[in-house]
Amino acid sequence: MNNKTPVSGSGTIVIADDHPLFRGALRQALHGLFTHLTVVEAGTLEEATSALSSGQDIDLVLLDLKMPGVSGFSGLSFLRAQHPAVPVVVISGVEDGATIRTCMEFGAAGYIPKTTPIEAINDALRAILNGEHWTPPDIPLGENADKETNDLVRRLASLTPQQMRVLTMLSEGLLNKQIAYELSVSEATVKAHVSAILLKLGVESRTQAVIAASKLEIPG
Repeated sequence: MNNKTPVSGSGTIVIADDHPLFRGALRQALHGLFTHLTVVEAGTLEEATSALSSGQDIDLVLLDLKMPGVSGFSGLSFLRAQHPAVPVVVISGVEDGATIRTCMEFGAAGYIPKTTPIEAINDALRAILNGEHWTPPDIPLGENADKETNDLVRRLASLTPQQMRVLTMLSEGLLNKQIAYELSVSEATVKAHVSAILLKLGVESRTQAVIAASKLEIPG
């Protein structure tokens, strides 16, 4: 797109990425999108969710797939399920075609590799804010996600951010007492989260939950 006029008078964008330096770089790409721009930075999925639940009118979320407390595509799925009216654009270091296609199938408004030049990121975001979808034109997309994977993603989307963090820690092999320490909660609370995770994922054991989560791991 060559039109550099602002999309509208004012806007608010959430940058959800755990690397402060990259969040700062992204800010540069946002210049000129709105006459008056508010940028909310989030280093975790929980912070991004808080911003979206704060009552602010959020125009766009820029989401890194690989963040602490997020298992595979679950962060994207959760945001899309909880805030369907807010476009989510994935900005990731992963440049795998199948990953890009999966993100689009799971509701992303666009997918921008982190290697994309700032000017191109600006153009892509303009297109998305104008209602278009954007993926890198030079990367062929993979095959459609199968029904089992789609069902699993929907189940993951029903998890709360805290339950996602617990699932990620289970996948890392942490014990209940270690998870309790990391999250500053009681072991009883962790056990309650694990029980809820098993129920929502439709599995009977921690091992099955970890196996289910591993099917949604992102390559690279």
